[in-house]
Amino acid sequence: MLSILIIEDDLTFSLMLKTWLGKKGFDVMASSSVSDAKVRIENATFDLILSDLRLPDGDGIDLLKWIKEKNASMPVIMMTSYAEIQTAVQAIKLGASDYIAKPLNTEELLGKIRDVINTDNRVSVSQTSHVVRSPKHSEPDNSQYIEGQSPAAHQLYEHVRLVAPTDMSVLITGSSGTGKEYVARRIHEQSNRRKAPFVAVDCGAIPKDLAASEFFGHVKGSFTGAIDNKEGAFVAAQGGTIFLDEIGNLSYEVQVQLLRALQERKVKPIGSNQEISINVRLISATNENLRMAIDKGDFREDLYHRINEFSVRIPDLKERKEDLLLFANTFLDQANNELQKDIIGFDTETVRIFQSYSWPGNLRQMKNAIKYATLLATGRYITRKELPEELTEMPAVSVNIQLKNEEHECDLIKRALQEAGNNKTKAAQLLGIDRKTLYNKLKIYHLD
Repeated sequence: MLSILIIEDDLTFSLMLKTWLGKKGFDVMASSSVSDAKVRIENATFDLILSDLRLPDGDGIDLLKWIKEKNASMPVIMMTSYAEIQTAVQAIKLGASDYIAKPLNTEELLGKIRDVINTDNRVSVSQTSHVVRSPKHSEPDNSQYIEGQSPAAHQLYEHVRLVAPTDMSVLITGSSGTGKEYVARRIHEQSNRRKAPFVAVDCGAIPKDLAASEFFGHVKGSFTGAIDNKEGAFVAAQGGTIFLDEIGNLSYEVQVQLLRALQERKVKPIGSNQEISINVRLISATNENLRMAIDKGDFREDLYHRINEFSVRIPDLKERKEDLLLFANTFLDQANNELQKDIIGFDTETVRIFQSYSWPGNLRQMKNAIKYATLLATGRYITRKELPEELTEMPAVSVNIQLKNEEHECDLIKRALQEAGNNKTKAAQLLGIDRKTLYNKLKIYHLD
């Protein structure tokens, strides 16, 4: 029988938890203080420690350090409130196996306990887990995912889990910087094609006259500059997944060729008379309103239905405030590794700024801002003085809108431009969108 030590000063809650875990087949002991817990740990062996972060005679972080000094392999799950998530992430860095937020979801807790024990004390992420993986135990970067705790995140990743095992074509929508390729890779890695290639193509970065070559390949001498045979992205993704990012930027002619390839499941390299059968799953992404593009004649409706058997919307960062510090700490870990720094976290004022800022550039903007601040930081914590000016110089007037109502978009954009003195960067901030999206809107409404 596996043994668990609960360290919790709320005696009613502790008794309830002890009784529930006992019914699940665990041998459970309880302690209400750091001093008592230390005595029990020294005199007995436990398979798992389940500890609160705040205890009457000490801090859960200090207790964690002590436990790891005594027995580095003993797994510890920290219990925390939402307000203490940053501290919980710090606990992960110091060796905690996982953490769970209060009020507890008992089934989620049971899943975490089983994960921690069954994986020989390594950090694991189950379908209901939202913990940042410890770098020393992590898989390659494209497998490190933070699902988050916000309702928007729960819905997003539930949709991902539902569609991943199928072969349906998926259209991912969301603003720039929200992590559309990240979600596309998640779908691929949870699919039956995960052992085959994942090939990403940025449609916005391909010159129009080279798009067909990028997709379908070409043979040597088929056009000026074709100095060798080229394998196209569809053939390179054979058996796996092809991801077409910003698909709305494709020219109408390339859309026709793409539709034909998807319908016939065959591609013909430029300059070749031979067709190649393809077996790929298509995932596309856009930050544009493709329905509006269809109405304007810029995007084919039949192609839209072909690529959109299932749609997944990625919420903006400002829509998932509960996840903000999880992302911030993850980006801080990455910046520390890249820059060979050892910043512990963020001071209280920086956290407040993060939580009040609108993040028009979403995750990409946050990642860049934290890397910038990490480079400048000289203390143990990132402070306001290291942050980029865009975060600390809030605009005097904020329209604070989301461009969802197409009838009013044009007027709102004009108003924002006027208030920003025609500075497009500031106008985008006022509108709560990124600059690339604003440029697309200016083009749509002929406001260039």
